[in-house]
Amino acid sequence: MARSLHISAIRPLVTGPALAQDGRVTETTALTTPADAAASPRPPRIHRAWWVAAVSFVALVGAAGFRATPSVFIDPLHHEFGWSHGTISAAVSVNLVLYGLTSPFAAALMERFGMRRVVASALALVAAGSGLTVFMGASWQLILCWGVLVGLGTGSMALAFVATVTSRWFVKRRGLVTGILTAGGAAGQLVFLPLLAVIADHRGWRTAALTVCLAALAVVPLVLWLLRDRPEDVGTTAYGAEPAIPVVAAPTDVPATAPAQAPAKSPAQAPAKSPAQAPAVRGGAAGRALGALFGAARTKAFWLLAGTFAICGATTNGLVGTHFVPAAHDHLMPTTTAASLLAVVGVFDLIGTIASGWFTDRFDSRRLLGVYYALRGVSLLFLPVLFAEGVHPPMLFFIVFYGLDWVATVPPTVALCREHFGDDGPIVFGWVLASHQVGAGLVAFLAGFARDRLGDYDAAWYSAGALCAVAAVMSLVIRRRTTATAVPVPA
Repeated sequence: MARSLHISAIRPLVTGPALAQDGRVTETTALTTPADAAASPRPPRIHRAWWVAAVSFVALVGAAGFRATPSVFIDPLHHEFGWSHGTISAAVSVNLVLYGLTSPFAAALMERFGMRRVVASALALVAAGSGLTVFMGASWQLILCWGVLVGLGTGSMALAFVATVTSRWFVKRRGLVTGILTAGGAAGQLVFLPLLAVIADHRGWRTAALTVCLAALAVVPLVLWLLRDRPEDVGTTAYGAEPAIPVVAAPTDVPATAPAQAPAKSPAQAPAKSPAQAPAVRGGAAGRALGALFGAARTKAFWLLAGTFAICGATTNGLVGTHFVPAAHDHLMPTTTAASLLAVVGVFDLIGTIASGWFTDRFDSRRLLGVYYALRGVSLLFLPVLFAEGVHPPMLFFIVFYGLDWVATVPPTVALCREHFGDDGPIVFGWVLASHQVGAGLVAFLAGFARDRLGDYDAAWYSAGALCAVAAVMSLVIRRRTTATAVPVPA
């Protein structure tokens, strides 16, 4: 006896046009059974977006390696060449400013030429800049290699790269992934800074520079192998995006008894495109970057975000990242010990930034920024009285507390850029990051100049604490963007 197939075990698979006996094109529905469905290929257990995020993390670690070295090179360069703290800090300032100004153009270049090409080229540029420093003998060469070449290379893999990766490859977990990738910079500091301090003390600063050069080159093959520009390049969709619905051909001859078509959806009802489905940008990278800037500059939110992020850069990379080690050395703390403390900042920054990404997915980004800046300002006000020859519990408490807040501001700032500027969010964030680095470069130079004139860094620490209070207020002033509801137009 023939076996019967229960109707519930049959599911429609594909709908498309078919030719009827009378010559008309009609709609047919192919049916599939559970056995057929089991035979179809299964999606990979790990979404490709996570592999892209992983190699992006490694690239950011490689880029952060040389960016973490200024603090351990200031004293060796001062002793060997006799250059003042202000002169060396000027090279650091050029590095930091170019790091920021390159970012928005790099984001546009990634849209035009692809992330893989831009990131691989940037790593090669970092390697060239760090390697050429071993031949320098004048301060202008320091500015050219350390400032210009490395600044351009690291700027091409700045946080705008993070915004590009998360916008293209993730719909869900964007805040969390932003936090993880942002922590890549801290991981670079964690991995390289103590090692470079030991190498500089025992083998000289040139060996340390060559170590960073080789580390940057080692990341290039991974980028070429695993990094992809968009999900469509590998036949998938962004993580958390709805699968693409195939377009069904309409029948050429519809009978009079055919049911009426459903009314078309209004723009408000239509599903929004995921960032991975956005059309490719036409025109030059410079034009796209400048166009995004001119559009964003007409909004109050942009200037508030740029202002707060400038203070963020001034109180992290510009001051602590550049001058913490020499400031501790002024109080007779060994350079290797001070560098290790700064590396511990990187350890807790990993925790703080990932947690900040998790918070950003759940809480108001403006309030998060207000809390972060206020807590950072309080910690910096106490720092001048904590320096000593050795490490003691209050200094360890500062390192942990400050480390949790180091770049926790990045995930909510990226989220606010995306909220206010939509598809231009990554490029606008590149300009916001430029303000971050302008603030960092300005304070890196001013703190070194103040050290030469006043003999210590106390004025710099107190000024940074006051600036953080201003940033906290500015963050709370940013208004939440309201989305207008589309009104259906009667037929």
